[in-house]
Amino acid sequence: MAIFVLLLFYFTPVCANQPEKAPELKENTHEHEHEASDEHEHEHEHEHEHEHGVETIRVESTRSGRNVSDEPVRVEVINSEELQEKAMMRPGNISMLVAETGGVRVQTTSPALGSANIRLQGLYGRYTQLLNDGLPLYGGQAASIGLLQIPPTDLARVEIIKGSASSLYGGSAMGGVINLISRKPSDDAEGEVLVNATTEDGQDFTTYFASPLSDTTGASITAGAHHQAVQDFDDDGWIDMAGYERYTARPRLFWEGDNGTNVYVTAGVMRENRRGGALDGAVTPAGSAFQQNQDSERFDTGLIASGALTENLSWNARASAMLQQHEKQFGEANDKDEHESYLLESSVSGYTDKMQWILGVAMQSERFESEVYPAFNYRYDVPGIFGQTDYALFDDVSASLSARFDDHSEYGSQFSPRVSLLYSPHDLAIRASYGQGYFAPTPFVEEIEAAGLSRLAPLMGLQAEEADTASLDFSYQFDKLETHLSFFASNIEGVTKLEAFSSDVSVNDQASFDRVRLINAQGESRIHGSELLLRYKYQDFKVTASYLFLDATEYDETLGQRQEIKLSPKHSAGFVAMWERHGEFRVGFEAYYTGTQRLENNPYRDKSKAYWHLGLLGEKTFGQFSWFINFENLLNIRQTKENPLVLPMRSADGQWTTDIWSRNDGFIVNAGVRIRFGAH
Repeated sequence: MAIFVLLLFYFTPVCANQPEKAPELKENTHEHEHEASDEHEHEHEHEHEHEHGVETIRVESTRSGRNVSDEPVRVEVINSEELQEKAMMRPGNISMLVAETGGVRVQTTSPALGSANIRLQGLYGRYTQLLNDGLPLYGGQAASIGLLQIPPTDLARVEIIKGSASSLYGGSAMGGVINLISRKPSDDAEGEVLVNATTEDGQDFTTYFASPLSDTTGASITAGAHHQAVQDFDDDGWIDMAGYERYTARPRLFWEGDNGTNVYVTAGVMRENRRGGALDGAVTPAGSAFQQNQDSERFDTGLIASGALTENLSWNARASAMLQQHEKQFGEANDKDEHESYLLESSVSGYTDKMQWILGVAMQSERFESEVYPAFNYRYDVPGIFGQTDYALFDDVSASLSARFDDHSEYGSQFSPRVSLLYSPHDLAIRASYGQGYFAPTPFVEEIEAAGLSRLAPLMGLQAEEADTASLDFSYQFDKLETHLSFFASNIEGVTKLEAFSSDVSVNDQASFDRVRLINAQGESRIHGSELLLRYKYQDFKVTASYLFLDATEYDETLGQRQEIKLSPKHSAGFVAMWERHGEFRVGFEAYYTGTQRLENNPYRDKSKAYWHLGLLGEKTFGQFSWFINFENLLNIRQTKENPLVLPMRSADGQWTTDIWSRNDGFIVNAGVRIRFGAH
């Protein structure tokens, strides 16, 4: 059936179909889809460069202005073409955009609510800093549910830095950075509407409109509405796919003065009601109802301004604020809380023939307040200074040195350096990087995000988590074959984890029961591995293959020896084949392999099964209308086919479910239409 539909897409006659015209934006993509050149951060725009006839884009996630052949820090890029593909597969959020990138794993943190975080090269998800145009609009330590509340509609690309980026962005970026780069208005008005529906009673409606307001000003707005009905696939009374209603809107304003001054302003609003846990009328093995719900509201705003001081000097200022409110229900426990995040930053940068540099100051603030559990309230104020120097040592050797000093209000002075080297003779590029970073612990490790604060003891005596990360990358371009080979290593000291214990009284003076406390683990967590990426492009065909080897271990005090970190597959791989003619059709096949993983606190098994995820995508364009259909999880993989999701008894941290180690949605089909207006 799937093959028939895809063939139908291709052989259907094209009526009044014309090749799409690329928008005249100050941005573009290039054939090197997972690497890109860099951008001066004060130029909040994408500029074209041409090297040997190949267009490149400038990225915003580094603080230098180098192109791809000169940048010592490797930045992986999900470009606009890939964004369009993934938006058809999952229009409601960005999880699939990053999940299918080599070395990146989207890990479900709450089986009841479906929330997830992003692990870069095996590092814990809380170490990943999620940015939008370089601003922490989702918080300095974004909650896992936030990943599922960001639509991809107005994105131009996604930039990823793996390994410690604390020297650039502070403690929240100890594991790396994912920077969502927005689309910029072109010289003509344009827009699109996307309508999507799934076989599991899910619907998405997203819009994007952009227009110049004058010769110097442009504006855009994206808005969306998303719905998912609750689903219980194995009929055990527990919701396997959380239900939600979500509404989002984000306007953006861009202004460019005659003297090179640029101003960018954005604001965002999101509201969501999410339902999980036991179905109405269903009970847990303990015989009680257990609904798990979360209502969320988020408001944010951000500003970036830049300009020239002299011919060789420029200035940049940025600021952001975020307020997120939650009303949570975890069975009998309820909570109401607020997260706040603020950033103020100012910097000066300059360059000479061989050197580029930047020096800046920043103030970051994170606040959390709970109505029911005030013992966990915290406020982190972190003033800091940072600097970076990029220097061309020889014609084919360059270096980048960056460092940041933070004075954390809770965890004291923190110094985060990073050094990167590039050797690039001809078509070969060799990059080496080493960095140090830190992370300021909060109550919200993955298990607490899933189960709430009711069984957590007040935090006492914690130390900052600290990491050393290193990588060695080889890239080689041979005709139409692009190759990347990376080796990486991370050692983390003081990882925070939960420890079960018995207590006489709960946090809110309820009856005695088992509880958990947060401690710094003894010994190092060691995460070493390698990535291989091959990409071949010939005319209308593109094939990508990737493989990740991961050796992630931690010290277990009870066993007195090292063991694998849970939910860290040693082997994973991916294969994507795409046949595409721009403005006419797109047909794609993807296959992803996930190896076995060690499981923890799972009474049904100690190790997961390996599994394959297969998908098919088809799109046919008729003028401004693009009709698409996507078949996900063709093998109908579902964890509850192997073992129950619900535990026979409630865990010490309060959860009623095992961890998600596989897919839990089974075979699903989504289809819809994308309608484009104006310049494309």
